Amino acid sequence: MGKQTVEVLIEGGKATAAPPLGPALGPTGVNIGQVVSDINKKTADMKGMQVPVKVIVDDENKSYEITVGTPPASALIKKEAGIKSGAGNPKTDQVADLKIEQIIKIAKMKEDALLGSTLKAKCKEIVGTCQSMGVMVEGLRAEKALATIDEGKFDEKISSGKTELTEEEKKAMEEEQKHLQEEVEKRRTEFEGKAKGILSKFEKDPKKARKAMAEEGIPMVIINELAPEEKKEGEK
Repeated sequence: MGKQTVEVLIEGGKATAAPPLGPALGPTGVNIGQVVSDINKKTADMKGMQVPVKVIVDDENKSYEITVGTPPASALIKKEAGIKSGAGNPKTDQVADLKIEQIIKIAKMKEDALLGSTLKAKCKEIVGTCQSMGVMVEGLRAEKALATIDEGKFDEKISSGKTELTEEEKKAMEEEQKHLQEEVEKRRTEFEGKAKGILSKFEKDPKKARKAMAEEGIPMVIINELAPEEKKEGEK
């Protein structure tokens, strides 16, 4: 007799006996309810994130081992930043601001999945993901933060491996996050007003309206909302 391995992706803290986990565990003969309970205990701190879980079952005595992987870096960034999604247009909008300690924390959590050979290199990979999400680091746009890391300005903190923030730092982050969200909403309102003006000018020619909006730098997500691209014949 050997071992069976069941691999699933579940929401942290919310595993159930329903598919995909229950049916996959059924043939192994383990106590499904107990496995579900153990998985939820192990993933309780990852609520709201999709977490890879592996259950290794011994065929002979039905004992099992649970290993929990880490969610994607983007999910960990959103959790640390307290946001539901990244920026629709990261080139213009910044939706959150993380401390270097939080970058270090994420890099450590994802260290086995990252390519960098040092913690500093791994931190740079996480900041690279921040860049694609419109998330700043230490008040700097991600591209500038990467240059700052290269300059060695965060070397001491990275070497220390410190990952936790003080209550004062957490409070300051919350205030900064609120400010950034207000700025994003303000910019969106401005873009929508400009887009609607263009749309009224080209109301009989949606294609020209879309082109004009793009030339004015209006984010594509807003263009698609106000002037959806016409579907080609045969498309549903």
